[in-house]
Amino acid sequence: MLLPAKDEIARHLELYRAWERMMLAAPSDRAARGNFEDTGYTLCVLMGKRCAREAVYAAERYLAAGSAALRHERANRGSPMGGFPEHAGGLAANPAGRRPADMTA
Repeated sequence: MLLPAKDEIARHLELYRAWERMMLAAPSDRAARGNFEDTGYTLCVLMGKRCAREAVYAAERYLAAGSAALRHERANRGSPMGGFPEHAGGLAANPAGRRPADMTA
């Protein structure tokens, strides 16, 4: 399944949590409940789930898995920001095909 960008999912998850807090603080506020339900529906569509609770869990797992994989990749490279490989599969991996030492500001 094709998933949207992680920053998009993070943004909608943050909105969902904010509306959830507002709805719980004022359960009779119809606007807060409507916005909470709308953001839940949006997460369902983004994550391909039928229920908002499942969509929230899926979004949290998706975001956590990405950050764990990024930390693992950086740790394996030995550099906190990672390096530029000269070639990836025979093609230049950085813009303009230059090595990092050749790149200037």
